[in-house]
Amino acid sequence: MKKYLIALIILTLSIASCEKDDFCIDATTPNLVIRLYDINNPLNYKTASHLYIWAEGKDTLVNYKDVSLDSIALPLDPSQDFTTYHLSSNDTEDTITINYMRNEIFVSRSCGYKYNFNNLNISGVTNNWILNTQTTNQTVDNETEHIKILH
Repeated sequence: MKKYLIALIILTLSIASCEKDDFCIDATTPNLVIRLYDINNPLNYKTASHLYIWAEGKDTLVNYKDVSLDSIALPLDPSQDFTTYHLSSNDTEDTITINYMRNEIFVSRSCGYKYNFNNLNISGVTNNWILNTQTTNQTVDNETEHIKILH
C-alpha cells in the first residue's frame, strides 16, 4: 500500500509541476518609420526610385534593394544611442544619423524584453537627394510616422 501512495504522490507532484507552453504574441521592438514627401508639395508623398538602404558597417537591408517606395520601416540599434543609415536613390547617396534614448521594457517571460526609443532627433544628413528632414514623432513606441524626408 505504501508503494501505491508514494507512486500517487510522485505522479501528483509531476503533473502539478508542469508548466503551460508560453508563446510570444505581444508586440516586439517597433521600427522607425520614415515617410518620403514631395519638396514642392510637402503634403503629398513622393516615391524614391531605385532605393537602397544599409546601416553603417552593414550589408544592404533585404527589403530595400532597388525598390521604389514612399515609406520606410527601419530597425534602430538597441545597443547604441544612435543609428546611421545610408540611403541611395538613383545612384545618389545620403547619410542620415538618428539619435535617441533607449527604454528597455519587460514584455513577458516568453517574449523577453523590447525597446522603445525616446527623444528621437536627426543629427546629420548629407543633403544630396534628401533636401530636408523633420522629426514628426520623437517617441518610437509604435509603427507610425516618425521622420519626414522631403526630396
